[in-house]
Amino acid sequence: MINVVFVCLGNICRSPTAEGVFRGLVHDAGLDQDIHIDSAGTHAYHVGSPPDARAQAEAKRRGNDISHLRGRQACTADFQKFDYVLAMDGQNHQNLLKICPPEHLEKLYMFLDFAPALGIRDVPDPYYEGGFDGVYDMIEDAAKGLLADIQKKHL
Repeated sequence: MINVVFVCLGNICRSPTAEGVFRGLVHDAGLDQDIHIDSAGTHAYHVGSPPDARAQAEAKRRGNDISHLRGRQACTADFQKFDYVLAMDGQNHQNLLKICPPEHLEKLYMFLDFAPALGIRDVPDPYYEGGFDGVYDMIEDAAKGLLADIQKKHL
């Protein structure tokens, strides 16, 4: 079993969207029994909350239901449990570095590094700026790259 967690700031926009998108790709590839997927936030602002209504609406528009997901905060134990800890942006990467045990640094990635053709490393936070459709597109591209990486290295 390969364990993957997507991490943004509050776990209500980018990371639950990534969890939903990646879950769909994994399902379509017939790998549900091989890959476990979760999401979290580096802050506890929205623990127990569903994804932002705008993120849910964009996901639903694309045939992806993320309404059942609930926010949780990332913790040090995530680095023991997960093989891929995927930060949505540089600030969250820095926040994760603060709680990452040194022996697990190789598990921490920038999510958009799996979509190098985009030419950027940060998924913009749509909570304040909007652009949920563009963020969804970026997440979809990186999720495809991530799945290809996992298949090549582990399956």
